Amino acid sequence: MPTLRKAVWPAVAIVVAAGAPPAHAAESRTPENAVVVWDRNAQTAIWDVARQQPQVQARSFAMVHGAVYDAVNAIAGTPYQPYLVAPRAKGGESTEAAVATAGFGVLSALFPEQRARLEAQYGESLAAIPDGAAKRRGVAVGARTAAAMVAARRDDGAFGDQTWAAGTAPGQWRPTPPAFGSDGAWVGELKPFLLPRGSMFRTSGPPALTSEQYARDFDEVKAIGSADSTVRTADQTQAAIWWHDRHLAEWEIKRQLATTQRLSTLQTARMFAMVGMAEADATIACYNEKARWSFWRPVTAIRQADGDGNPATVADPAWTPLLVTPPHPDFTSGHTCFSGAGMTALTHFFGRDDIPFSGFSADSGTTRHFRGFSHALAEVTEARIWGGIHTRAADVQGAKIGRQVTAYMVAHYFKPKRR
Repeated sequence: MPTLRKAVWPAVAIVVAAGAPPAHAAESRTPENAVVVWDRNAQTAIWDVARQQPQVQARSFAMVHGAVYDAVNAIAGTPYQPYLVAPRAKGGESTEAAVATAGFGVLSALFPEQRARLEAQYGESLAAIPDGAAKRRGVAVGARTAAAMVAARRDDGAFGDQTWAAGTAPGQWRPTPPAFGSDGAWVGELKPFLLPRGSMFRTSGPPALTSEQYARDFDEVKAIGSADSTVRTADQTQAAIWWHDRHLAEWEIKRQLATTQRLSTLQTARMFAMVGMAEADATIACYNEKARWSFWRPVTAIRQADGDGNPATVADPAWTPLLVTPPHPDFTSGHTCFSGAGMTALTHFFGRDDIPFSGFSADSGTTRHFRGFSHALAEVTEARIWGGIHTRAADVQGAKIGRQVTAYMVAHYFKPKRR
């Protein structure tokens, strides 16, 4: 993409020439995995500075790690299917330079207002790499994969002007207290990274308002999800807050797994790309489903139950959930779509479901520990109910969409190339 290269790469060369190795790089005998380093840099840009919400974060992380993966895979001799491109490489290129350049190229295109800070991070990464042909060729590979990713995502529908359909009839979504916001409808129309279309995986929709299942889901979230619930345990409260933290613990978990499982740079790049793209497409599929059903949130359903036509539900006009309700419809749950895809992708990548991991949340002030990937997915399915912001049907069907997206990815992308 000529415009990106002209705007970005000459400035990069100046940073490289002026940079000096940081003290920790000189002292460390084993350089840190470059993919992990640039995932942290991505988190800084995407969340710490830009404050993108989860449904937006997913696109940004997928773009970064798709470009990083293509660069590392090319230098390794393309042992796996490339995502977009496989630049010509002889194998002697600096993988670290390629990772830094790919990550920097995508992030600087996404966040031009952060350019000075990103250049500083990029200069620090490249300053730790000895000058020479390997470094220059690595930069060239990363530049090509970053440009390919930015070009592929141009005009992908991000930040469109779509709005959620709000209604006043029973079952129809409408903005919820305290902010009464409406946001993120464009995500459902975003061009997927992997799927042919965002509407590929459909559900049969939320339970009918007059059904027994709806009444069960209603009573469950009403009892355990209220701000002053007497049946929710302290651990359930912490879990609900932990999973609701916009500073997603999933970032820490992926980096932790790369370290504890001693993944190579190529393995880390492939794992991060698989997880990131599955999560992004599951989020798109989820938001597409939200727009289709436009189903009301528990706070609306419980306060207005007198008009739902179900004699088994009882209204509570003063009911308030533990967590602040996000500004979009209930069905399906974005978090379980996202986590369903991510945890299933990790299970496939490692070929097992019994790897323990943990993550810390500043919001809850706690670290939660998991026996494996399905354990984490089972907990988030419950946690959204404990927080009072989703019904069980929305969570269960969301997790199913996430698993379906990952199954499609496994069948069509990132596969070992036949030799």
